Amino acid sequence: MMDDVSATVKSRMSKAIDALRSDLMGIRTGRASPALVERLSVDYYGQPTPLQQLASISIPDAQTISIRPYTPSDIPAIEKAIATSELGLNPNSDGQQIRLNIPALTEDRRHELSRHVKARSEEARVAIRNIRRDEIKDLQDMERENLLSEDELHRAQDQVQDVTNQFVKQVDTISDEKEQEIMTV
Repeated sequence: MMDDVSATVKSRMSKAIDALRSDLMGIRTGRASPALVERLSVDYYGQPTPLQQLASISIPDAQTISIRPYTPSDIPAIEKAIATSELGLNPNSDGQQIRLNIPALTEDRRHELSRHVKARSEEARVAIRNIRRDEIKDLQDMERENLLSEDELHRAQDQVQDVTNQFVKQVDTISDEKEQEIMTV
């Protein structure tokens, strides 16, 4: 019973951590990374489509992202998606591919991105705490239905809290690493 509780909680909290990592990969750090544009939504014949399904993305050097559409006629739609995104990058096209030059981040922009990382990290912490709350509520319901004794309830709650603490520490570690990456010149 307790193992089921722990496995369920760990599984749900792991998904929250994965979502945080995925979100933070899309934050620009002054270095080129395919993760910046992979999930960018392009209007492809009236349907929002992730860029990675329309083009190959490569990194020829540390400051450049190269996007080569599978069909050259898709270049205008991709350029428009990049220009209207919150990336703040200007696409350069030669008719066959699009190049994005990643400028160095200013000190103000670094602080702004750092605040953004903190906000996303707090959202992940809240998600983890919500999972804990839901699980403890389920345990209390089970105790009310006499499926758990009071002692088992307290042990299970302690176990859920321990798992929650582990995942919150993971969020803090991921957040600190990303902030350090952003603040590195």
